[in-house]
Amino acid sequence: MKLPQLRKKPEIKSCHNVNWEDNYSWIHQKNILEVLKDKNKLNPEVKEYLIQENDYAKYHLKDTELLQKKLFDEIKGRIKLDDESLPYRDHTYDYWTKTTVEGNYSIKLRKKINSKDIEEIWNGDKEKEKLGVEYFGVGDLEVSHDDNLLAYSLDIKGSEYYTIFVRDIAKNKLVTKEISNTSGSITFSLDDKYIFYSKLDDNHRARKIYRHKIGNFNDKDELIFEEKSEAFTASIGTSSDEKYYFISTSDHNTSEQYYFAANEEVPKPKIIKKREKGILYSVNSWDGKFYNHTNKDAEDFKVDFSESLEKQNWKPFISAKNEVLVGGCVFLKDWIIRSETSNALDKLFVRNISTNKEEELIFSNEKVYVPNISLKQKDRNTNEIYIGYSSPKTPSRVYSYNLLNKSKQLVKEQEIPSGHNPENYIVERIEYESHDGRLVPLTITRHKKTKIDGSANLLLYGYGSYGNSMSPSFSSTKLSLIDRDIIWATAHIRGGMEKGMKWWKEGKLTNKKNTFEDYIYAAKYLIKEKYSAKGKIIGMGGSAGGLLMGAVVNQAPELFLGIIMAVPFVDSLTTNLDHSLPLTVGEFDEFGNAKDNKKHFDYIFSYAPYNNIKKMDYPHMLITTSLSDNRVLFDEPTKFTARLRDYKTDNNLLLLKTEMNAGHGGKSGRDGAIEEIALDYAFALKISKKI
Repeated sequence: MKLPQLRKKPEIKSCHNVNWEDNYSWIHQKNILEVLKDKNKLNPEVKEYLIQENDYAKYHLKDTELLQKKLFDEIKGRIKLDDESLPYRDHTYDYWTKTTVEGNYSIKLRKKINSKDIEEIWNGDKEKEKLGVEYFGVGDLEVSHDDNLLAYSLDIKGSEYYTIFVRDIAKNKLVTKEISNTSGSITFSLDDKYIFYSKLDDNHRARKIYRHKIGNFNDKDELIFEEKSEAFTASIGTSSDEKYYFISTSDHNTSEQYYFAANEEVPKPKIIKKREKGILYSVNSWDGKFYNHTNKDAEDFKVDFSESLEKQNWKPFISAKNEVLVGGCVFLKDWIIRSETSNALDKLFVRNISTNKEEELIFSNEKVYVPNISLKQKDRNTNEIYIGYSSPKTPSRVYSYNLLNKSKQLVKEQEIPSGHNPENYIVERIEYESHDGRLVPLTITRHKKTKIDGSANLLLYGYGSYGNSMSPSFSSTKLSLIDRDIIWATAHIRGGMEKGMKWWKEGKLTNKKNTFEDYIYAAKYLIKEKYSAKGKIIGMGGSAGGLLMGAVVNQAPELFLGIIMAVPFVDSLTTNLDHSLPLTVGEFDEFGNAKDNKKHFDYIFSYAPYNNIKKMDYPHMLITTSLSDNRVLFDEPTKFTARLRDYKTDNNLLLLKTEMNAGHGGKSGRDGAIEEIALDYAFALKISKKI
């Protein structure tokens, strides 16, 4: 089949007295945010090229179509389709969700306490059918405090512009005007007369908080807060004791918070602490005290408390620990529960308020697992909570747990309908040495029959940005590769917070290359220890993990058999220089500001995947993107693919697949998500010669 060719239109770009040529910059439209909302505004020539690339990808994956179907059925077969969540009790009702065999979206149900009559108040599949749309994204789904109203937000393009609706549950009728161009989050006022929401500006940034009076179909909503910095975005929520509203505004590295009392008729937000660059804080209110989770004078966070916000006198509650990430608190009348993360493993602790004694909640005798807790009810005068855990080989288990007498009862276990035996799998947690001597955690999951002699293929997953940690939880989808003799390894590289804030700082700004080196050294370690061999590893990452993939494949292509990158951030220099794009300004403290800082420019230029493509052999590559993605524009993987075609000297597969009706998260709905995984895995198995 004819190789797709994107038309070249050379443009010389310049910044800080550095010139470079970009043959494909013409595909970026000045009205790109309008294109995200309306694909009919896409340049027809670009659309035709994307279609050609899709056809080309389909042609070269035609021999995997049966495998994709088999993988789809296999992955879906591990999901209990007709499932129900555990109930959450408010003052009048028990609420829960369920999924069905036929449906792709959840159904929200409730029944009055001590009643057997079940009421369906939301059905995602019916809502989607009613709208007649292909993409259907639910942002938020909130029930009013009096249980009479349902508020929900929908994105029907994938571009993350959400419209809010408020419906009378009993009458099944909208009771107020639709509110468009929001971030999607909804907060009911405690008297249920209003909702609070954040509005998106022209650059898709949520910088204004509005109060909307329910029943208002005509008048403008009341602006109660506006963030002046283009780098910050704002959100609103209630305190744990529901006595205050808190407005939080932040970029990734600095935050500021405002509050006003729940009974204020005219909200007047008051500042808690002025922002300081690099300082994050989050204040909550409980039982007459205010608790501040912050990294002020505590790199890996601490929790302080004060009796008042008007006369602040902060005292230590949870002290900081080196390279141990101290999490926030969950409050009950007699208990405080909190988390810690160290070495890519989470722990949970519970404190008895009356005795002030604290102890760790132990969930399992496995070395690598992910614990979690959730509340069973709105009334916090209780000793009962849900506790649960999963591990790379053990499906989720949830217990009803009594904090007072420590009794527990298994109430829900993730069912794998097609069958699963955890004893068939081996999970290892090791630490390997990176280029600078830092020890990096690595989680390895494999079938017990897989030989460690260098013969196995291995999928190496990585992310390493924004302080996001990769959790070693159970994933039934991965078994489709692991059961076919492909080892799954997750590298907990710098740029995340698996080892605290320092771990993040060592993988961002002008330390970003540590992220790439950590990943490359993970691959080298796995080769050295014979988990796999050179040219048998498949790299995988999405979004900022796609930046990782693009950087390492330019740097060390010989290590890899293939690379799978989803919605990849690969034209990172161009995006960083464009301050009108939704995320750019808010990410200066993550990646730098190339336009205004020559040091940042030189550093980003030296690793940006698009700018560092070389004339050399590249491994097989599958690149996926979405037309309505506002976080990583489809421009980036499109340009990256076109330039790779110009430079690469091999005959390996280079496939670009664009979802024409999706956003950053890919297709909507359960089946859509499984289809995308099946495609990725089929590609991995094809290049591994396992079809």
